[in-house]
Amino acid sequence: MSQSARTIAPLTQLTEEESLFYSTVQQFAQDAIAPLVRQMDDEQQLAPALVRQLFELGLMGIEIPEELGGAGGTFFDAVLAIQAVSTVDPAVAVLVDVHNTLTINALRRWGTGEQQRRWLPRLAADTAGAYALSEAGSGSDAFALQARAEATAEGYRLNGRKLWISNAREAGLFLVFATLDPAAGYRGITAFLVEKGTAGFSVGRKEDKLGIRASSTCELILEDCLVPQENLLGEPGKGYKIAIETLNEGRIGIGAQMLGLAEGVWGHAARYARERRQFGKAIAEFQAVQFTLAEMATEIEATKLMVYNAARLKDAGQPFVREAAMAKLFASQVAERVASQCVEIFGGNGFVRDYPAEKYYRDAKVGKIYEGTSNMQLATIGKLVLSRP
Repeated sequence: MSQSARTIAPLTQLTEEESLFYSTVQQFAQDAIAPLVRQMDDEQQLAPALVRQLFELGLMGIEIPEELGGAGGTFFDAVLAIQAVSTVDPAVAVLVDVHNTLTINALRRWGTGEQQRRWLPRLAADTAGAYALSEAGSGSDAFALQARAEATAEGYRLNGRKLWISNAREAGLFLVFATLDPAAGYRGITAFLVEKGTAGFSVGRKEDKLGIRASSTCELILEDCLVPQENLLGEPGKGYKIAIETLNEGRIGIGAQMLGLAEGVWGHAARYARERRQFGKAIAEFQAVQFTLAEMATEIEATKLMVYNAARLKDAGQPFVREAAMAKLFASQVAERVASQCVEIFGGNGFVRDYPAEKYYRDAKVGKIYEGTSNMQLATIGKLVLSRP
């Protein structure tokens, strides 16, 4: 067969099953999430009924095996779900993302068989998960954390505070990192599964944020919180490994969130440009607006290639850390840029809350900050590209 006669599938093309899954989630987002976006942003909380719907649709147990109550899907499926939800509301996507790519993946990889049988069915059915690594003095320097864990005859006693913890209000299970021995540096960091309602554990103040306001971001307080031995995740002193490897995967999820955000805001910009008339015609007919939309679409397509590639590599068991860092870095840049350009296409209407542009713009900023700042991604990329021959 000649080269011209071959059918070449684009790298972003989905299988029939993946396409159906994505369209199903996107339709759910349009039908169930879109009508609540403004209210949830104003009230700074997710609608409880919507959280239940996310579980009922199977979006909170995508990679959990079917025998444990999950969908038995792939990491790429989780990425598609995050992307689809983010086109409508990135704040809702945070719940899906942190729950699937961080909490569940850490438990699937590092949990014992007993821990998985105990927790994964609940995480698939009705219990949201949260990932508690950051503290006031340990953001990018994640391993400068001060939360302490003390081994006792009953298990481990935790003391300290965690900050900026996503899903804190909704979660029933928290993956908490604390150090058994500060003098040992990162070798003392250990991971624990802490259940909501545990004595000595409480959720503190919710942050009043610029964007993704419906997503809860709170302080966690540990005051002589006794965690039983069976809730130790992995081995003592291996928390740093669990944290790093889980975050490497999670960064692809953030890339998917920013990709979906960019796609969603581009759609609003394109529709508005067709409807808004100036000088007797739609502004979409002006070349300057066409060029802006074209550049936005080009960057979105490049972002999709990077995010999908990183996710496919992860599923294939291939090295993906460099690609994950690149995808998060680039996706966050594109999301912020595209959202800003959308505000400008809307003009004065883009600057008021009656239209969707300003919310996407506010939501985009965090992509450069959480789960590793852009500077941290650049440091990772630089180290990895320079290590290659």
